[in-house]
Amino acid sequence: MSAPFSPEEIASEGLKPEEYEEIVHRLGRHPNQAELGMFGVMWSEHCCYKNSRPLLKQFPTTGDRILVGPGENAGVVDMGNGLRLAFKIESHNHPSAVEPFQGAATGVGGILRDIFTMGARPIAILNSLRFGSLEDARTRRLFGGVVEGISHYGNCVGVPTVGGEVYFDPAYGGNPLVNAMALGLMETPDIVKSGAAGIGNPVLYVGSTTGRDGMGGASFASAELTDESMDDRPAVQVGDPFLEKSLIEACLEAFKTGAVVAAQDMGAAGITCSTSEMAAKGGVGIELDLDKIPVRETGMIPYEYLLSESQERMLFVAHKGREQELIDIFERWGLHAVVAGTVIAEPIVRILFQGEIAAEIPATALADNTPIYHRELPSEPPAYAQKAWQWTEAELPACTETGIEIDGKLFTWNDVLLTLLDTPTIASKRWVYRQYDHQVMNNTVLFPGGADAAIVRLRPQVGERGEVKQLDCRTGVAATVDCNARYVYLHPYEGAKMAVAEAARNLSCVGAEPLAVTDNLNFGSPEKPIGYWQLAEACRGLAEACQEFATPVTGGNVSLYNETLDAEGNPQAIYPTPVVGMVGL
Repeated sequence: MSAPFSPEEIASEGLKPEEYEEIVHRLGRHPNQAELGMFGVMWSEHCCYKNSRPLLKQFPTTGDRILVGPGENAGVVDMGNGLRLAFKIESHNHPSAVEPFQGAATGVGGILRDIFTMGARPIAILNSLRFGSLEDARTRRLFGGVVEGISHYGNCVGVPTVGGEVYFDPAYGGNPLVNAMALGLMETPDIVKSGAAGIGNPVLYVGSTTGRDGMGGASFASAELTDESMDDRPAVQVGDPFLEKSLIEACLEAFKTGAVVAAQDMGAAGITCSTSEMAAKGGVGIELDLDKIPVRETGMIPYEYLLSESQERMLFVAHKGREQELIDIFERWGLHAVVAGTVIAEPIVRILFQGEIAAEIPATALADNTPIYHRELPSEPPAYAQKAWQWTEAELPACTETGIEIDGKLFTWNDVLLTLLDTPTIASKRWVYRQYDHQVMNNTVLFPGGADAAIVRLRPQVGERGEVKQLDCRTGVAATVDCNARYVYLHPYEGAKMAVAEAARNLSCVGAEPLAVTDNLNFGSPEKPIGYWQLAEACRGLAEACQEFATPVTGGNVSLYNETLDAEGNPQAIYPTPVVGMVGL
């Protein structure tokens, strides 16, 4: 039987021909359109890490203070005195390149949901940003839009943006990087996990409505940017920070009732990702009826429901008989909450639509038993790196106590200093961080620009019965995000180690002991020898440095294919940028 889809249709979902053949083999039949879309997003690099997963296994992930490591929505560390900190970093690079305001804003919203899904109240946001040259008008538009998007969402949702970094380099001209990190303080007695459990337990859809915004965002994030990427604006989500604030409060209240068995944010791949990951982690199945899902648009088909990345949505598994208790909480906060499905024994994701089965796929085929590519490293480092390693200090221009001669012109040291201070990467970022509310919640000890790392007081907002706690709050968390991508480009292994060391130094400079790391690996295409070499060597360096500093990696994000195709179709990759987010006590 011939495939019901053309090679072009299969490729448009981000799938390779051999991956489509594997899908047919696993299902024992050809997929329908909805199922093809589900595989497309779940088998994207953004969701399944098919090129990077073997490299991530070398990271240290355990330690005396690690309560939750990789695999959940966020990592959790023990800060002592009963305080537990959830933290994670995520990227929203490609959406921000197409629609900078909403791309950056929903990046903040997404990382906050990862935090409060664990049962933690968000207490701080940091960001790591990379742009091209400010001489370029497009770069200035992207820069302004991203900063405005971050400030809009963070300020409106009421979480302080306390730190970050901004770099400018032509390497990011067509592909900016927008990485957002969030911290949260656990408020629930038990950490909320995402594995579904309890055959017959109801599955609740809570939060906002579902529309066509963000369609296929995960696949979009796993492909190079081209001149036609502006046509992918529908793949960029639209956020509502005021609705998310209500969602934070409703979720934390719901978790404290003990009626929630498991919870999952509907981020990348939306309903597809949340149902399949919850089912796979719990070793069970989920049956979901799309007719029960609250929508904001009419005439939607299963493909659109399943691939929508509309924001501010969550999926819960509740204890049977307690669903109305949860529904009442969300309705009191002005949010939707409906029983849309149930936990089933058969380990599959079954999607119903208009009384018929719209999709039926083994949960593990979508969530964890996904393709993995073991690529080989080049036999020797790339030519550009070997050339860079041959450089010596002897090649520097001659200089004296009065100045330095460059291209036949003498520059005094005052000239050099002023030129450096005028460089956007080094110059003051006051214009950026003054747009962020960094004092809301009244726990920010060190403001942006005041030191090498941010410090936030760890003060629980509410007690066990909802009363405000009056504690002698002398415990604080220090946080930083760091990476000198030029160093990583010149020597990925050493440059990655230096990123970890820089983060640790920044924490120590404010008197904090480094505890743990979350990383965001921003790289070009792993399918190219140079791109994979940079990724593999950087991961090796990160692993060794984190082991040496006793700062386990609790999770993070991998963002590959950060390349821009020019008008001739030639890919231009960014500098390899493994951003290190580190927290300390």
